[in-house]
Amino acid sequence: MAVLDARDLVKAANRQAILTPVADIADYLQDVLGSRLVAYTAGVKDTKTVTRWAHGEAEARQDSEERLRTAYEIAYLLKEFDSPRVVKAWFIGLNPQLDDTSPAEAIHDGRLKDTLAAARAFITGG
Repeated sequence: MAVLDARDLVKAANRQAILTPVADIADYLQDVLGSRLVAYTAGVKDTKTVTRWAHGEAEARQDSEERLRTAYEIAYLLKEFDSPRVVKAWFIGLNPQLDDTSPAEAIHDGRLKDTLAAARAFITGG
């Protein structure tokens, strides 16, 4: 994929993450990453919380919503380049751009910009 195409896709993923309701984001992430990984990434202990978000039965706290939207933006972006299996593997694998921390852990810890940069580097081969 050309650099221009990747840039356009990065912009589209960001726009999608902004416009998509949290319920749809939680549902999508459950499908791609699984409830346990979504709960961890969002900073909650219970997978039932993620399910309540996905069903529109509860609202996420602001910090959890920020993490969910970042994870969604990344998953949306990476899924354009590879399979859901690879997207999940990317989230749980150690990432050299994140000091050998998994992207899920980095998002959990609030390193949102760093994780987005690592995802963008991944799709451009950097």
